[in-house]
Amino acid sequence: MSFLQHLEELRKHLFRAVLWLVAGVCCVVYFHDFVVNDVIMGPRKPDFVTYQAFCAWGQKIGLGDALCLAPPTMTLQSTTMAGNMNADIMVCLVGGLIVAFPFVFWQIWQFIKPGLHRKEQLKVRGIVMYVSLLFFAGITFGYFLLTPLSIQFLGNYTFADVKAEPTLLSYLKLTTSLVFGTGLLFQLPVLIYFLTKIGLVTSAFLQKYRKHAFVVNLILAAILTPPDVTSQIVVAMPLLLLYEISIFISARVEKKALNKAANQ
Repeated sequence: MSFLQHLEELRKHLFRAVLWLVAGVCCVVYFHDFVVNDVIMGPRKPDFVTYQAFCAWGQKIGLGDALCLAPPTMTLQSTTMAGNMNADIMVCLVGGLIVAFPFVFWQIWQFIKPGLHRKEQLKVRGIVMYVSLLFFAGITFGYFLLTPLSIQFLGNYTFADVKAEPTLLSYLKLTTSLVFGTGLLFQLPVLIYFLTKIGLVTSAFLQKYRKHAFVVNLILAAILTPPDVTSQIVVAMPLLLLYEISIFISARVEKKALNKAANQ
């Protein structure tokens, strides 16, 4: 195919991806009240499942009410005439992208796939399913752990006698960046797979900087969670597990490449 033919093919897949995004936005609009009141505003409520689970867990392991967290009582502000509308648009777009993510990625993959050899296509068979599962696992982790813990920490953070009165858009930017960002962060094993395939990353490199990654994860967990070891470990463990899985994947890719070179 010529360069212009590639552009035309890319345009077709992007157009289909946009159609799936529109379908996802329509789903969010259809369930608008549930998405806004129960999903978006859920982490602000004291009876949110994460707060209840932490409290019950703390009492079960003998910490009493040490893990009984509660979000701050705050009234979100809209400081511009179009603030509420902009917030609604953000919720619909981000929510629609999350709903339609597997189909959007599938369209992107359909454009990339013909450029691979038959053997390469077989090696990455099922990639859409793996990427989607990791994405939704990250979304779940970000929504049920990082978001409520961040709201609890940042909302209760004090500076002199300044009273925090966050805007609606700042709240949405925090929640969407944590949730969507964690969904992308959980793509680390897939990213390491391709970086190892092209020789930019090795398992030895990842093992060398394992301690650094461990420290960074603990620092992030300490910032986002209350000052107790238990909750810090809960937040840090999934990210550390992803890093170890990435090392394993990188080593497997290198092993297969060495075996292939030895057989040739």
